[in-house]
Amino acid sequence: MHALLSAPDTPTGVRAGQAPEPVPQAGDVVIEVECFTLVARNLDHAATLPPGSVPGFDAVGVVRRAADDGTGPAPGTRVATLATGNAWAQLRAVPTHELAIVPQRVDPGQAGVLLVPGVSALRAIRRLGALTGRRLLVTGAAGAVGHFAVQLGRLAGAHVIAAVRDHGSRERLAALGADEVVTGLDQVSAPVHGVIDSVGGPALAQAFDLLAEDGLIQQVGASSKQPTTFVPYQMVGRRRAIEGFWAGDRFGPDLAYLLDLLADGRLARLDGERAEWGDIDAIARRLRADDAPRRMVVTLRHDLSARPDADR
Repeated sequence: MHALLSAPDTPTGVRAGQAPEPVPQAGDVVIEVECFTLVARNLDHAATLPPGSVPGFDAVGVVRRAADDGTGPAPGTRVATLATGNAWAQLRAVPTHELAIVPQRVDPGQAGVLLVPGVSALRAIRRLGALTGRRLLVTGAAGAVGHFAVQLGRLAGAHVIAAVRDHGSRERLAALGADEVVTGLDQVSAPVHGVIDSVGGPALAQAFDLLAEDGLIQQVGASSKQPTTFVPYQMVGRRRAIEGFWAGDRFGPDLAYLLDLLADGRLARLDGERAEWGDIDAIARRLRADDAPRRMVVTLRHDLSARPDADR
């Protein structure tokens, strides 16, 4: 089958090639991949993998072969999948507990763009505990995780403070549910109960000072690419914590929840620029441009679904 393969010796970190078709376990479905999403750091990660392996985390497609153990959806069902590896290919085998059915009202590309940042935001917010009536700070709120963290924080009953680099996103974030939009953490008054941080660097230390007693920061990213420095005794005197984010696994129920919110209009979609996967070099250049999209939807074209009995 056609696939994008890890190629550490190339400028993009991947190359187009052929990979063995997946051999499913009893609890796996095999899907014909329609699309997956990319950001530049996905390509950077792919370059760290063994040469010839198939990278990727999320993929949306149609079930070609149901799970042998009787779990999961039937052939012909469109599903969203999230798991480590083997996503950038025509076919993907994935355990049934790592997928959810895509509602008919949701476009496959919109579903794909939701998966990684949506689950990251949802699980990070859960780690903060009860948020009803409490203040939630979201740094890097203009990014993909921030897009969903603002909305999910609002749904959880929090007073949401969205921090961005400039005011260009103010109206959009207010429409998503942000109660306040700030361009610097010096504009935020303490205390905040929780922080979803995707910036890192000096902002992380500054956010730490805003935490209430027993407050928690979930660090889900480090877009600043800067180290964080704490002054002596900054972390002494109150119970508060920074926790590194770990996505975990068994994503199926969370994917279903998020897709249902999207289908019902309770979660605003995140638009992704679209491209066909034939020219990975052009896709890589676009993702590394100064005006790169927050996520790119890479679509596949193949005729496997037209040949259900073809020899694969």
